[in-house]
Amino acid sequence: MPHCILQIALDTPLNSVFDYGWPHEEGALPLVGQLALVSFGRREVMGLIVAVKHETDVPPEKLKDALAVRSQLAPLSKEWLALAGFAADYYQRPLGEVALPGLPKNLRIPKTVALDRALKKLAKLDAATDATPSGMPPLNPEQREAADAIGGAIGFKPLLLYGVTGSGKTEVYLQACSQVLARDPQAQILILVPEINLTPQLEGNIRARFPGLALATLHSSLSEGERMLHWLAAHGGQARIVLGTRLAILASLPHLKLIVIDEEHDPSYKQQEGLRYSARDLAVWRAHQLRIPIVLGSATPSLESWHHAQTGRYRKLELRERAVRDAVLPTVRLLDMERDKPKEGLTSGLLAALRKRLERGEQSLLFLNRRGYAPVITCESCGWISNCTRCTSFMVLHKPEHRLRCHHCSLELRIPRHCPTCGNVDLQPLGRGTQRFEEGLAAMFPEARILRIDADSTRKKGSAQEAFDTVHRGEVDILIGTQMVAKGHDFKKLTLVGILNPDTALFSQDYRASERLFAQLMQVAGRAGRAGLASEVLIQTRYAQHPLYAAVVKHDYDRYAGSLLEERRQAALPPYMYQALLRAEAPELATAIAFLEGARDILPTDAITLNDPIPMTMTRVYNVDRAQLLVESSSRPALQAFLKEWVGLLRALKTRVRWSLEVDPLDI
Repeated sequence: MPHCILQIALDTPLNSVFDYGWPHEEGALPLVGQLALVSFGRREVMGLIVAVKHETDVPPEKLKDALAVRSQLAPLSKEWLALAGFAADYYQRPLGEVALPGLPKNLRIPKTVALDRALKKLAKLDAATDATPSGMPPLNPEQREAADAIGGAIGFKPLLLYGVTGSGKTEVYLQACSQVLARDPQAQILILVPEINLTPQLEGNIRARFPGLALATLHSSLSEGERMLHWLAAHGGQARIVLGTRLAILASLPHLKLIVIDEEHDPSYKQQEGLRYSARDLAVWRAHQLRIPIVLGSATPSLESWHHAQTGRYRKLELRERAVRDAVLPTVRLLDMERDKPKEGLTSGLLAALRKRLERGEQSLLFLNRRGYAPVITCESCGWISNCTRCTSFMVLHKPEHRLRCHHCSLELRIPRHCPTCGNVDLQPLGRGTQRFEEGLAAMFPEARILRIDADSTRKKGSAQEAFDTVHRGEVDILIGTQMVAKGHDFKKLTLVGILNPDTALFSQDYRASERLFAQLMQVAGRAGRAGLASEVLIQTRYAQHPLYAAVVKHDYDRYAGSLLEERRQAALPPYMYQALLRAEAPELATAIAFLEGARDILPTDAITLNDPIPMTMTRVYNVDRAQLLVESSSRPALQAFLKEWVGLLRALKTRVRWSLEVDPLDI
């Protein structure tokens, strides 16, 4: 008879909590929150103890014993377990599928060598507990009011820091952190950024401001050993500030006193695979659970956060002026491509502005959210185009690599010497990507130092930061980039931003497309003139009369956000409606649609709207067809209650269709 029963969560689909015996009568009992090694099937795996009890419904002959408990590691707190439990319930996933992947991989392997090595290394590190700040610059009145409001907040206080680009939001964060750290000698602070390439600059600012304090970083570019060490520093309380991307929201922080979400509007905070969680939303729940303040900062807040501020749920703090003396927002002008016909994709107005900056020794940024050389190649004789054979998408031309590449399934092919259909050898690129603009600019401005920053040019580890450092050193005249350059970077000599081909987002079927385009334009425009130099933003468009562009020209987020919210209210869309999306994948589209039709009818209800199944916009990816079914309700509790019962029925179905459920989907 076992001494006690351990309920252990495992990273398995369907049911993920299993009972195991603990036969050892000597020594301390295992604790909730400890990791345990167990036998599962033919494997030995790590699990998480979520309960200790003395009875089980498992027959004695079927009850297995746990093999070992990792007692050298302090248990995860009940607050952390509650966070994992909430995420599992809200996003309709098994507890083990949430809790275990939230831990470093080296903690989840049976062998303890990596853990023991990391604990020894951590013990040798300096505790670094001096929170005295260094080099505190003076704040303007708006910044001071915001920093004091954040730093002095007690209890659960959601604060929306709405500040124009260049208004010094980072300095507000740092000085608010200083107040929190000074008040509590054990306090930990979590700062989230949306993308990995934004961490080095902010990490440097934090280390310079708090040189005597231990800082941990958590993001997917770290090696497994580095991530383990940094996670342990946070878990043990040595790291007083933790900086990371969305995965850091699941870090163990026993003394967490403040959460900061920078660029809170960014869709990168939403995980799009596996557990499809929103780090921003989990951060708000975690702050509420711990009764601590949370600040959400952005120059273009998400409509959900803006709505919460308008209705009084969040307190809005405003920074209307740029922080640098004499710095003003750039002038935004529209270049009508119907009147000023572009040459090599660039209008005469934009070319003249580029020449002017070259003559002055100032920097220019050309923003185009399309990498590669051209989106497609075509045969003008027969109309053949370079479709992907595995996806409903085009093969993108990557000229420097002499390849056609699908950006969805990663299929790569050599560029054909002639048309596969008619044999014509004169195949032409259609459209322009960053590589083609780079080639054209090099021909038009041979004296200019041109640098392209996109996912293709920064594949090697550290290459992105090296590229940004080159720009900061002033060794680049013209920077061409995708969304990687659109936010968070402070280019001192940048006085011109040219925005190329933004019109496609105006006609997207995604109702969030205009919100995202407006935020993107405002963010990239904000890279100009941050050091006080006169600057301008030129937007090439064929729809110069569109109200979105009128709002961008005026830097008028307030009014445009208000109009979008009114549209959402009239159309019964989020934040006035709550949604979930059931996706299905199968070799044939009809099979996926049939599964969704069955799912729609499996649980009749009048309180929830289940729309008809439809193919996804990108219907076929890697030889798999995809369809979706949208579920809606005006009540979040009603939707959650329905989903809980519905998912249970879906899991009981016998089907070869792969399906997944996303709560609060961003892409529909």
